[in-house]
Amino acid sequence: MNLHSLKPAEGSIKKGKRIGRGQGSGRGGTSTRGHNGAQSRSGYSRKMGFEGGQMPIQRRLPKRGFKNPFRVEYIGVNLDFLEKLATEHKIKVITRETFIEKNMIGKNDNVKILGRGELKTKIDVTADGFSKSAKEAIEKLGGKVEIFNKHEKKDA
Repeated sequence: MNLHSLKPAEGSIKKGKRIGRGQGSGRGGTSTRGHNGAQSRSGYSRKMGFEGGQMPIQRRLPKRGFKNPFRVEYIGVNLDFLEKLATEHKIKVITRETFIEKNMIGKNDNVKILGRGELKTKIDVTADGFSKSAKEAIEKLGGKVEIFNKHEKKDA
């Protein structure tokens, strides 16, 4: 054992400064909080975006455009994917529940069938929306297209 290899026992030295433990600690009195103002008082929590009284950036910047609160978002599913579902999993009727089971959408998401790809199998599809080309392609093969209405009352 040499002098340079001496170390204190594990756990005997505490990390960090103890604040508010008297003047002898060097961090007594105001306990590093300054003298007056909101931050010196207990219970203070800084509001999001607060910049110390300066005009916050979200109020300084100009506002542009319009955000429609009634916009309906759709998750698009193309015909080539429906064809893949129909051939690989031997599904003839595709509904919103099918997409939920395959973890493509959440239970509150809307599905719109889009017209990319080619459909070779006759399938019946229930979704929240259809593009014109997708609807024509499904009906051309003899399949049924049904629009799912979430707000329809279900009989108990």
